[in-house]
Amino acid sequence: MAQASVKARKKEPLLGERFAVFAECMLTGVWIAVACLGLVTYPAAFAAGARHLRRRTSHESGGWREFVADFRTAVRRGWAVGLAGWAAAVAVWVDVQVARAGLPGGPFAAAVGLFALIALMVSGLRAAAVWTPGASWRALLGAAGRRTLRDPAGSLLIVCGLAVVAGSAWLVAPLAVPVLGAVAAAAVAVEERYRRT
Repeated sequence: MAQASVKARKKEPLLGERFAVFAECMLTGVWIAVACLGLVTYPAAFAAGARHLRRRTSHESGGWREFVADFRTAVRRGWAVGLAGWAAAVAVWVDVQVARAGLPGGPFAAAVGLFALIALMVSGLRAAAVWTPGASWRALLGAAGRRTLRDPAGSLLIVCGLAVVAGSAWLVAPLAVPVLGAVAAAAVAVEERYRRT
């Protein structure tokens, strides 16, 4: 009985730490959502959120101020990435409209466009997960695109995270906000997993 209580006390800090990381992910999701209000700022928001979560899991100090500083640094060139992402989304929307119009080859073009958009989103999240101040977005995205193809299991995990955000938004819209932090955490975990292998 005494051994069981000692084991229970040893597990409490681990459980508390895991819950603290979960809570930090939810809070980071709120920060990311606020930073995404600029529409083209979502890559910088995810980069700052991922960097915050990397600091948290490495037991380094950091909070809202560090997140804002990282966001400001990332948005200097990250807004162009956000703009390109919106352009890709519009192109896919046009493909889907072509498919609905019944034009020849429309369904194929729409399917290819949707898969390409998903691959671009995963690459963007993987690039944001490893962003550091001074890093080139172009280099990060190129390397992330290669990792997206070389690590299909990790890429699928990120797609599942995006599906959770979409499902949360569909069921209860406010839930999508904190879940953004879980997607950033998933991208960080996938990148760490890839780095170790």
